[in-house]
Amino acid sequence: MKFPVVASRQSWFIRNRMTLLTIVIVAAYALFIQWFWGWPVILGQWAEVGAIPIIAALALLTSTYFLRTWRIYDYFPRETAGRFKVLFRVTQIHNLLNIMLPFRTGETSFPVLMRTEFGIPLARGTSALFVMRLLDLHALLAAAGIGFAIASPHNIVAWIVWVSFLSLPVVAFALRRPLLWLAGTMLPVKGQKLVVEVERGLPVDAAAFTRAWAMTVINWLVKVLVLAWALNLMGVLPMAASFGGALGGELSSVLPVHAPGGVGTYPAGITAGAVALGASSEKTALAALAQASINAHLLIIVSALTGTAISLPLGRSRKL
Repeated sequence: MKFPVVASRQSWFIRNRMTLLTIVIVAAYALFIQWFWGWPVILGQWAEVGAIPIIAALALLTSTYFLRTWRIYDYFPRETAGRFKVLFRVTQIHNLLNIMLPFRTGETSFPVLMRTEFGIPLARGTSALFVMRLLDLHALLAAAGIGFAIASPHNIVAWIVWVSFLSLPVVAFALRRPLLWLAGTMLPVKGQKLVVEVERGLPVDAAAFTRAWAMTVINWLVKVLVLAWALNLMGVLPMAASFGGALGGELSSVLPVHAPGGVGTYPAGITAGAVALGASSEKTALAALAQASINAHLLIIVSALTGTAISLPLGRSRKL
């Protein structure tokens, strides 16, 4: 038997555990920044950029979380009807866990939360997340392909390849039934079960697929452009290098190898992407690029925390 005081404390902790987690994350990241760079250096660069561009970038990045929620809302129209606020809270919890937990383990929270809040079976939630992540990865790779197509000496061939790659989801969805049947015949029994679950996670029709694909492209376009703009303001030149840095950071966040909070991996992705698309590799330039990558990563963390803070009072559920 639990005493009332103990039970009350446990109840308070359960209700506010995401708030406490947010505080712990902020404190841990602040200590990391102080240890690695020192806050005066970081704040000095933000002061050079100015408050208005920072607030604008933060607002635009936070707005992408509403677009992500809308994509899921449209993906499960019957189950989520009239509960956008609850869904926004679920997506923000999932996003924060996904950022902070290593090796994409935070992804497991999505199907669990969708089952808890909306009664969506784990298999369907998992397969839908898998399909959406494929669309995310495709959108980022297609965006990266723009930079390589522009830089290619064989422009016509490069753009033909890029357009072909861009259209892959449309072609795959149009041919989904024969492709899934072929995959089912070639795979063992366990693999066939996976094919069935992937089919369950696909949009119900062409219109639903088009909306999901369009929202995916718009979401990543906004996010990458805002990050590229922020990196450019922090001295990452030329603009193509800023664009490459933004793509590199985001690609590092969707790949399986992902450190807790993206610490190390996200700035490394920015640096690699920027150098690949024209940033100077001299020692001084690399040092400035590394500092800008830390600041861009900090901007992503703050936007995620802002979205979580907005979502916490919304749609609070007794089940969570």
